[in-house]
This record gives sequence, structure tokens and C-alpha cells, in this order.
Amino acid sequence: MELRTLRYFVAVAEELHFGRAAARLHMSQPPLSRAIKQLETEVGAVLFDRSSAGVTLTPVGAVLLDEARSLLDQADRVRVRVAAAAGAATITVGFLGDSTDPGASRLARAYHRLHPRVEVRIREADLTDPTCGLHAGLVDVALTRGPFDETGLTVHALRADPVGALLRADDPLARRGSLKPADLADRRWFLFPEGTDPIWQSYWNGGEPREGPVVRTVQECRQAVLWNGTVGMTLLNHGPAAGLTVVPLIGMPPSRVVAAWNEDDRNPLIRSFVQTAIAAYHD
Repeated sequence: MELRTLRYFVAVAEELHFGRAAARLHMSQPPLSRAIKQLETEVGAVLFDRSSAGVTLTPVGAVLLDEARSLLDQADRVRVRVAAAAGAATITVGFLGDSTDPGASRLARAYHRLHPRVEVRIREADLTDPTCGLHAGLVDVALTRGPFDETGLTVHALRADPVGALLRADDPLARRGSLKPADLADRRWFLFPEGTDPIWQSYWNGGEPREGPVVRTVQECRQAVLWNGTVGMTLLNHGPAAGLTVVPLIGMPPSRVVAAWNEDDRNPLIRSFVQTAIAAYHD
């Protein structure tokens, strides 16, 4: 069995749809169907039940799926170790904002244990680019926050954090136990520059059009509040700087920490990074 054919099989087994699997593999459906037929001939058994109701795995197919995943994982590890031994293995990771998050620290330690000879390059992005340079090809994988335009990307949620309103400590609303976005409707909010992803901008503006000063970094957000009495959203569990406070903001979905990468990138170092991130952020 060829590894390429096993990758085809796994895609069909996970999608349970030849058309979707072909799209995922960036190929047309007829050669994919022929490859699966050839694999069934080699195995000597039917791997999929095909009917008008759809595609399902046969018992033999279920066994092969388990074994194929193990083989492909091992093949990826071989490629990574060989590349590392040759001094050619690198991965560029984009971070948004606070890279001192405990989950990110656990991820860094775990990833180094798995790949001690892989060079990890770090690119920290400001708030104008939630994909941390993915679309521009500047990074291989991003550890960032949603929501943003996911076109052409694969995104895996790692954690969800509640949000609050960032206010000056002497703001009349700072004494409230909680706030709604409507309570801040007449206030100036910090905004991101023109051209920033509109999905991202809308979320951090509480879902409404706002007016206020333009900022690019977390520190600029805090300073806009401290100096001008501007308001905005921040993470509820992030301790505010002196002179600021955070009030729980109800009616807003939490901020998701996500790993994101280009959907057609099959770099095994990215796959290992995401798997390690899932474990690190659930500890």
C-alpha cells in the first residue's frame, strides 16, 4: 500500500463523502474513486458501503482506518526526525498579543520535548491581523483568537475565555457588577485601523459600529482607556493595569483561543503542533 493511497482512504473515511474528500485532497473525484477501488482490490475486501443513503465504513474499513492513521502518523514523525537530523526542520509560529498565556507556555515545553531539534521561529502580531500573517505566508501556524475570516484556513478551537468591559477605575460604570454592550452604546470605544478584518473588528466592538481612537496593540488599548476614558472589551481573566478595571460583559460570546493554519498545508510539524496544543490547553 502506498502512503498516498492511505491518505486518500483516510480522507474518504473521515468525510464519508467522495466529493468532499476529493475537495479536501484538491483533486477530482474520479481518480479518487479509482484509487479506493484499487485499494479494495489490494486488501481483498470492501472498505465502504455505498448506497443512496450515503457512504459508510465496513468493519474491514474501520480496522484499516485505525491502522492507516497510525502508519501516517509514524511516516510524519519519520519525515520530521530526518529533516531535524539534517538541520532543515523549522516551523514559524504566529502569536497574537500575550504569548505568556499558561497554555502557550505548556505548549512550548511539550513541543520542545517532542521535537528538540526543530527550530521554532516566533512572530508576534499586533491586533490588526488576527491570523498573525497566515494569509501573507509569513507563518506556518498561528496561535491566536477568533473570530476572523477563515477562508482558506483550518481553525481548531483550544479554549474559550469570558470577556469584560475595560474601564477607568474611576468610571461611574466601574462599580457595576456586570454590564451589557448596550450600557456602553454612547461611549467612545477603541477601534482597529481601516482594513482590519471586519469580523474581528465587529466582535471587539461588541457587534455594533463605534467611534473612538485607533489602536494597534493591547498596550495602546489600555492607554486609550487610561488617558481618554475610552472603553472597550478585554479578557475578563487578564488583570488590568493600575488605574483600570474590568467589569463582566454579559450577552457577548467568549473569546476563543484557536490554532489556525492554511488548509492545504500538510507539514507534519503543523499537525504535531496542533495536537500538542490541544493537550496543552486542556491541562
